[in-house]
Amino acid sequence: MRIPRVVLAAGAGVLLTWAGWAGANTATPPNAACTRLVASGNPQYPPYLWRSAADEDQLVGGNAEMMQWLSRELGLPIEVRFVGPWSRVQEEARAGRIDLIAGAFFTLPRTEYMDYVYPPFRETRSVVLVRETRPLRYEKWAHLQGHQGLTVVNNSFGEEFDRFMKDKLQMTRVASLEQALKMLELGRGDYLLYEDSPAEAYVASLGVKGIKALPTPVAQERLYVTLSHRSACNTPELRGALTRAMYKLQRDKLMTDFVQRGVQMWKTRPAAPDLR
Repeated sequence: MRIPRVVLAAGAGVLLTWAGWAGANTATPPNAACTRLVASGNPQYPPYLWRSAADEDQLVGGNAEMMQWLSRELGLPIEVRFVGPWSRVQEEARAGRIDLIAGAFFTLPRTEYMDYVYPPFRETRSVVLVRETRPLRYEKWAHLQGHQGLTVVNNSFGEEFDRFMKDKLQMTRVASLEQALKMLELGRGDYLLYEDSPAEAYVASLGVKGIKALPTPVAQERLYVTLSHRSACNTPELRGALTRAMYKLQRDKLMTDFVQRGVQMWKTRPAAPDLR
């Protein structure tokens, strides 16, 4: 059988080919059209994902390393590709132009165009960020009412809080976390909603002053790998293989090490390209 040569882009800069997988746990390809998988995710999401300074078309970080591990488990090359901001990533998955999203919260609307792979691989905290000079009392969701909030377009905080936010809160949604942080710093919003680890990483790297995260989270949500309904590789066989792999990832507690290495990569990264 002829083995096609398809490039796998690894977050650490290693390049492998399909031909190099002869000794791996190679599974039967799900169908003839499936010779590789293309993954993407939120490019403003350190230590999980961000755009590579060495190759602007690639994403690196803890979730990119997880995709490399998943590639070895499946015996299929996975390219972790930058396709644009988070809102664009979701549109690419809806259209089937990418196969996998390397990290998404569960929401009912997203189930219309992609399958969630169980179990989840990480639990995250979404927090309220405020200016230290204009602190906000926050202990429950209702305390956000009457204040102007900021967040990123198409960002989710879980099904229940998303409904509350839509019905009860005044929110301005912007294209990037960087833009939202600068708006908060300038007083163009009373608070910003985002996940704690990426927000902390960006506050440090941008040199934004006088912003802090409040201790009570608005939500604690699980991150999943998702598979586009329109992916040429979306078959029962592949979905089963993904589930088995994610159970192994959870059982062996591998994600903790991936994220810790992502933290170190972010701290020591070279100058980054424009992240928009």
